[in-house]
Amino acid sequence: MKIQEIRKIAKYWSIDTRVGRSKQELIRDIQIREGNQPCFQTKEECGNDCLWKDDCLKKVKR
Repeated sequence: MKIQEIRKIAKYWSIDTRVGRSKQELIRDIQIREGNQPCFQTKEECGNDCLWKDDCLKKVKR
């Protein structure tokens, strides 16, 4: 997902979207606001079917 799309979702949740915040920071903040664990890019496998799964596991499996 592109950073512009992530910022749009973050704004919906009233999350700080100032320039300089990483994609990882924004997604983890969104996960927290949604009531989930902030696990973006911390696992090699994921049993959930979350919105971030493709971007998340792509980075972890280097």
